[in-house]
Amino acid sequence: MSELLPSGAAAPAAYAPERSLGLQLRRIVTQLAAAIEDRMGPLGLTDAQWKPLMRLWLHEHVSATTLARECHIDSGGMTRLLDRLEAKGLVRRERAPHDRRVVQVALTDAGRAIAGQLPAVLGGVQEQLLAGFDEAEQEALRGHLDRLETNLQALAKPPPASTKKQA
Repeated sequence: MSELLPSGAAAPAAYAPERSLGLQLRRIVTQLAAAIEDRMGPLGLTDAQWKPLMRLWLHEHVSATTLARECHIDSGGMTRLLDRLEAKGLVRRERAPHDRRVVQVALTDAGRAIAGQLPAVLGGVQEQLLAGFDEAEQEALRGHLDRLETNLQALAKPPPASTKKQA
């Protein structure tokens, strides 16, 4: 095991599921998604449906491929999601003028009206989520989450090749 650790690094503590940050973060994300979905009900949206609407409200005329990537949905899932949003009259798909193979997605007037309500709904959920945290604590939390994200990005990179020669 010590051969796998960088020089000077201590061996990691044993894994304890009850102390797992991953499990705790998963529970928080699941509960947050449920709370958001509850508040999206009056708008006639699901948790999955508000995400592309919000992105389109911020950046109109996005390609379906970009929208899928930004919403962390595969292209097939995005196609089905856009079908549902189109059936509700909230989005329309158009061929890009520069390349007819590219499908761009835009909000309809009804979609813009719904999407314009999303920041207030999401802001209300975030306000409840952060209840009891002062500004300094909120900034510290964001800083800690940024560090976790940076550490995870480093984990995603392949480990450096060993400099030891195989015997």
